[in-house]
Amino acid sequence: MTTDPGKPRTLENAKAWMRDRLAKRVHPLGLTDPEETLNAIDRLQGLDGANWAKSWGASGKNFLERARAAEERGDREGARLHYYQAYAFFFLGRFPCPNHPDKQASYDLELRAYEQFGRLTEPPIEPVTVPFEQGTHGDRIRFYIRKPAGVAKPPVVIMWGGVDAWKEEMTELSSHLVAAGIASIAMDNVGTGESPIKAKADGEKQFLPVIEWARNNAELDGDRLVLIGRSFGGHWATKLAHLIPDALRGAVNWGGGVHFMFQRAWVEQSRYPDSYLMELVETRSRMLGASNDDEYAEGFRVLSLLDQGILDRPSAPLLLVNGKDDKQCPIADIHLLLEHGSPKTVRLFPGGHMGFGPQTVPTIVRWIEQRLT
Repeated sequence: MTTDPGKPRTLENAKAWMRDRLAKRVHPLGLTDPEETLNAIDRLQGLDGANWAKSWGASGKNFLERARAAEERGDREGARLHYYQAYAFFFLGRFPCPNHPDKQASYDLELRAYEQFGRLTEPPIEPVTVPFEQGTHGDRIRFYIRKPAGVAKPPVVIMWGGVDAWKEEMTELSSHLVAAGIASIAMDNVGTGESPIKAKADGEKQFLPVIEWARNNAELDGDRLVLIGRSFGGHWATKLAHLIPDALRGAVNWGGGVHFMFQRAWVEQSRYPDSYLMELVETRSRMLGASNDDEYAEGFRVLSLLDQGILDRPSAPLLLVNGKDDKQCPIADIHLLLEHGSPKTVRLFPGGHMGFGPQTVPTIVRWIEQRLT
């Protein structure tokens, strides 16, 4: 399935793309009930914010009512499952970002439904807030912690997503980690979700208070710490691996850019990639705080880790993961990393952005286990 590289998708093309992703159960159509998802796709009347949020929100509210009814009758498992579905449909209602009031309302409902889900899941997913004095539109950082049952002082992974998958979308990865006896902290990427800053050249400062919190928490083994940056978030995991190598056992760049991704030629080439549904530029611009194409291009340019001069520094062990045919982040960035600094470990999978497949997450978790033991 292809789309004109110079044009956004039509409604019918978007519906076909979504049905294809739903059949494959991959992001962003990998979380919701398939039958109800098809219903939401069929009734979708436009890709504008109002129509988009209305269709997905109707499904989300349906599952939210089911969840509350299940909880009232004492069906904890049913309530948990329905809260998760409510969250997942509200996530789609704000996807890829809440750039419309109705999509923002869907995001607010997403957060509330997810917190109810986290309260009922085992082990629980608990919200934590730490102060952040350097915020430009907020003075706190909010994240979720999940600790494996029966493990005293477990090692910890701090993870975040990209431009559209945020801390709530780290659930599957969290489940794999706690099953391996590893605590997980899920937070938002810079400039996304509840992040208190936009993605500027010094955006790594947002992660430092959470890293410090984990290192000093008496219930965690903060000396055994790994970072995972998913999609665009891999950029910051790579940067932190070079800036604070002694504090980390390792870091994973799962589909993120370091230099070539941020050049103007790639910015234009990746405007409408086949692997993305819609509003990629709008979502990246929102993350950057950019209001036009020139600000968008300049906001990307200053993120180059090569130009910042850090790639030849020693780094914590780095795992680089992606799909070999990625059209959102150039594979050339992996080759660049291999030519600088400390040796890296690389795993490329078939397919496009992030190389989604049945072995992707298990491969990442196995590498982390090796770093932590």
